[in-house]
Amino acid sequence: MLVHTVGELLRQWRHHRRLSQLDLAIAADVSARHVSLVETGKSNPSADMVLRLADQLDVPLRDRNRLLLAAGFAPRYPERPLEDGALSAARDAIARVLHAHEPFPALVFDRHWNIVMTNRALDPFLAGVAPDLLEPPVNLIRLGLDPRGLAPLVVNLADVRTLFRSRVTRQLATAPDPELTALYEDLLGPTPEDAPNRPAESDVLIPMIIRFQGRELRLFSTITTFGTPMDITLDEVAIESYYPADTETATYFTSLHFDDPA
Repeated sequence: MLVHTVGELLRQWRHHRRLSQLDLAIAADVSARHVSLVETGKSNPSADMVLRLADQLDVPLRDRNRLLLAAGFAPRYPERPLEDGALSAARDAIARVLHAHEPFPALVFDRHWNIVMTNRALDPFLAGVAPDLLEPPVNLIRLGLDPRGLAPLVVNLADVRTLFRSRVTRQLATAPDPELTALYEDLLGPTPEDAPNRPAESDVLIPMIIRFQGRELRLFSTITTFGTPMDITLDEVAIESYYPADTETATYFTSLHFDDPA
């Protein structure tokens, strides 16, 4: 197994962010010479210095732990399941957001697009999905694009695939990830059916159009993340909330009724 020093890892992140040693030094309020000494292994950085440089490089929490370990320090950021008691306040907050968004669909997914939680408004759309696609972990991209999943319901599937591709590409540009790269290669490589580039003035938002129960439902979504997480799990989850893009879609969803949870 290839083991990198903290200096090598910091240099990789600096190159990934397309910063010079001087750029990083100015941002971190240290000398360029010190950055050079750390990267070449001629100076052993303190844990605080590792985290200061990582902060300026916008390194995800998971990779900050790797930097700390490479420098000889204990990891700083825990990774606990969302069901862990220590995350109960965050989990309850997420559940409240999902419930409050009903009757419109909302879900929570992790960095690999595996669905963590959903609200009840999503359930009717899953009724015709192949059972194996609903076995945990349920991957949102696979669910959305698989012919045995939601793909037959999606009118503008090429648009949706292009949107997924764009979002995963941005993720990989932020932080390389072998599992996410494999997902991209498996499901999001260019195809002849890809949506052509739209003129900038054609749409403010490109909705997802779903044909369901004889209706065409048009939805757009927003993404919510935790602002200052100190846990890897919370750093990597996102809430996607879907909203009606027209009056007909709003009318359909507001006509739905859910029993209050016991």
